[in-house]
Amino acid sequence: MGIPRRTVNPHPVNTVQKSGINMQYFFIGDQELVTAFNFIGIQGAAVRDADETVSVFRRITESRIPQTGTVLPDALPGASGCKVLIITEEAADWIGQLLVEWQISGRYPLVVEIPGIQGKLPGRKSLVDSIHEAIGIHI
Repeated sequence: MGIPRRTVNPHPVNTVQKSGINMQYFFIGDQELVTAFNFIGIQGAAVRDADETVSVFRRITESRIPQTGTVLPDALPGASGCKVLIITEEAADWIGQLLVEWQISGRYPLVVEIPGIQGKLPGRKSLVDSIHEAIGIHI
């Protein structure tokens, strides 16, 4: 029989494999969190204002031709096959309606908002709060 051989993942950075599905992640937020995500193998882009955030978001979402999957030359390194985009609440606020339109489109990458380094922004609902509200559970 022998010892089973390990297969090497050809895309070790940004990829998590579960049940045969490769999920590729990318992060947009402040420099401290970009560094933290890099430690766990997820690449990202640090942004400081709305203009930078819009630019990075567009480079990720407009970097491939949907019908062919062809990656355009302006794509961010590590973001070309992104399936899940993790973005801080602050950065999400900076891109506002652009993000809403992308989420409504139903295309990849899926966007997940997380609190930034300063914590949850005032007035923002957590995911759990939104789920409770959607199904009508109030504790």
